[in-house]
Amino acid sequence: MPTPHVETVKVDELDCWRIRHNGAELMVARQGAHIFSYQRQGEQPLIWPNPEAVFKPGKGIRTGVPVCWPWFGVFDRNPQSVKAMRQSDQPAGAHGFVRTALWELTETAIEGEALRIELALPVPAGGFPDWPHQVNLTLSLLLDDQLHIQLTSHNQGTDTVTLSQALHTYFAVSDVRNVQVEGLDGLAYIDTADGWTEKQQAGLLHFTAETDRIYLDTPAQLSIVDKDWQRRVQLISQGSSSTVVWNPWTERAKALDDMADDGWQGMLCIETANVLDDVVSLAAGESHTLGVSITSITL
Repeated sequence: MPTPHVETVKVDELDCWRIRHNGAELMVARQGAHIFSYQRQGEQPLIWPNPEAVFKPGKGIRTGVPVCWPWFGVFDRNPQSVKAMRQSDQPAGAHGFVRTALWELTETAIEGEALRIELALPVPAGGFPDWPHQVNLTLSLLLDDQLHIQLTSHNQGTDTVTLSQALHTYFAVSDVRNVQVEGLDGLAYIDTADGWTEKQQAGLLHFTAETDRIYLDTPAQLSIVDKDWQRRVQLISQGSSSTVVWNPWTERAKALDDMADDGWQGMLCIETANVLDDVVSLAAGESHTLGVSITSITL
């Protein structure tokens, strides 16, 4: 039986955990329960290793799997039902507030050949600042020959809570100009880089310019085909029917202070999400799990 190895480490100013199991290494920051590295022994990284990522309190980490919750993206672009949950006249930061909150590591356990890690976000008395709802949030990580991520929201209050969310995963690719995404053919999407216009995907998705799209009614399985690295990165989602695909390309990358000017070439975000009409409404006592399983298959 392999023994789990969970080690507490510091990365710049943030407390983190290094998790090793069965030839895989996972790095997770306590701030945001943020996975920022995942690699299997002898393979290319699955998470984009951004050398410009900033590990400072209160600053989102630009790589890995940011947890966006309880709203996604620009607050004002969310449905009214999501915006109504927040009780403040002050500007709201993008992607919610849990990605800079401090989580707790609550459990590690061996389950067969797998290692399970549980993290939880403590709810302050009266709820979070400007968001006074009693929703318990847990992030479960299961490491076997894949990486399984599950974000569970449990409404322990008495009123219905509506939220949008995403596991905003930055994947490592050989060169985004040479990869393609399978599973989106024929789907409607919102092209936010082109004035939020609705379009339809025709064929495999290739990348030739800035891409920021919200795909609707997406299937459970999507794949990044990377012929230069001879692999297919397969994503199987749970509790989601919307997917965000993002690459900043040249000009946006230059404007980001935590990405090299050419950093866009080695990354591709495919975000397992609940956004637009796919938001989550939880009545009192209800739970919802948003999840994704990630594996690399040799071509």
